[in-house]
Amino acid sequence: MLKNTVFQLVDLSFTVYNWLIILRIILSWFPLPSTGTLGSIYRFIYELTEPLLAIFRRILSPIMVGSVGLDLSPIIVLILLRFLRGLILMAISQIFMYI
Repeated sequence: MLKNTVFQLVDLSFTVYNWLIILRIILSWFPLPSTGTLGSIYRFIYELTEPLLAIFRRILSPIMVGSVGLDLSPIIVLILLRFLRGLILMAISQIFMYI
């Protein structure tokens, strides 16, 4: 029972964070108002995702595509989160096997 709860909570946390990054990617394609509901939603998503993305942005500079810089940090973070999610869920399974 506890194993399933912990497993689902960790899985849900990773899923929500992945969706926040995907939403941030999509919203970055459009001009957004700095005020109002949509601006508040974007700021909320930005504040939750920026700390992790900033780490990888410092390491990996944007790739120039024509005259536009392509930021690959969200893609790298999504891949690493997927890998980390698998490791953590496997560790949870192993830990609860002995409890």
